[in-house]
Amino acid sequence: MTGWLLVCVGAAAGAPARYLVDRFVQVRHSSRIPWGTLAINLSGSLLLGCLYGGAAGSELLLLVGTGFCGAFTTFSTFAFESVRLLEERASWAALANLSVTLLGGLGAAFVGFALTASW
Repeated sequence: MTGWLLVCVGAAAGAPARYLVDRFVQVRHSSRIPWGTLAINLSGSLLLGCLYGGAAGSELLLLVGTGFCGAFTTFSTFAFESVRLLEERASWAALANLSVTLLGGLGAAFVGFALTASW
């Protein structure tokens, strides 16, 4: 299967998964923090770290890494929600969202890589 088709198939699964996870998480919280996007970006970072730590083959990286994780995780929504929090004068919530997403995403990717690096 060609690379672009693997990416398309992975993305076709990642985008609806993002929507479903976001709705599942967000309806359970009433705070200003966008918990759904946070959960998506942290779990996607963990999955991508696992793929690279486990030295997945190039086809799996295209399908799951580039395709699924690329469509599942969302930097643009994270950035928009952070700006929206600032516009609502929820500075602490915006700072928490920025900090936890950026540091947590790096940490999740590191943990995923470390967990699978010896496989």
